[in-house]
Amino acid sequence: MDQLIYLAFGLLFVVGPLGLYIRRTAQRERAARAAAERGKLHSSGPRAQHPHIDVAHCIGCGACVDVCPEGKVLAVIAGKAAIVNGHKCIGHGLCAEACPVGAIEIVMADASISADMPRLGRDFETSVPGVFIIGELGGLALIKNAVNQGRECVDGIARRLATMPSTPEVLDVCIVGAGPAGLTASLRAVERALTYVTLEQEELGGTVAKYPRQKLVMTSPVEFPMHGRFKKLEIPKEDLLKFWMSVIAEGGVTVRTQEKVEAITREPDGVLTVRSSREVYRARTVVLALGRRGTP
Repeated sequence: MDQLIYLAFGLLFVVGPLGLYIRRTAQRERAARAAAERGKLHSSGPRAQHPHIDVAHCIGCGACVDVCPEGKVLAVIAGKAAIVNGHKCIGHGLCAEACPVGAIEIVMADASISADMPRLGRDFETSVPGVFIIGELGGLALIKNAVNQGRECVDGIARRLATMPSTPEVLDVCIVGAGPAGLTASLRAVERALTYVTLEQEELGGTVAKYPRQKLVMTSPVEFPMHGRFKKLEIPKEDLLKFWMSVIAEGGVTVRTQEKVEAITREPDGVLTVRSSREVYRARTVVLALGRRGTP
């Protein structure tokens, strides 16, 4: 009799928590499926770099879901990880790092989805000679990538211009946009002793300045011109914006905010004319460091 009582109590301790776990798992899966349906209303899927999940190897542990700083991009459905809000993904890549079985890799969106993405050369030059695109508009939303592109793009421009004769009263480069890519390009232009102008139609920080309060915006070290390696792995947007402001002030970078670019044309002599809401600038090269918000 005592053994039956012990067995009954044992079953209660096992069945009770197990039933609760099953109910909660079912609730989470229903919520994930509902999120996936809502996600379809916002977009047809990721527009740039995003995780690709090998469901044959995924064990459904949920580590990728927990580590995503954007929140609710991924969910576990039917025991497998799945993208439920692809339009929110900006390609941090932390999900791939967190996966214990290597079932996730970061890839670019299908051509049918990213058809409006520009085709760029190795040095970020577009099909229009002298016009470059870096950052989010080029398909890479991650801040680390934008910073690297801003630095590398201006390095390439500096090498090119060094072999060409200068033109009086013509800027070396006009940088359009003051987000992470544009600000880095501006710092590099100062470091490379290039003549430049940086135009921003809204405020410093670009898309980052529009992020919600305390949003995590950087997840790995990057190399900032005129500062060196920025080693913080996690930082809210407020701290990142303060850091940028201090580096810009120390570097003597000038950004003309509230000045929207309205047109870019090429003159017969090959110089690019940039017409803004305030002035007209002439430059040998133009770097479009635009986000996908606003009027790219």
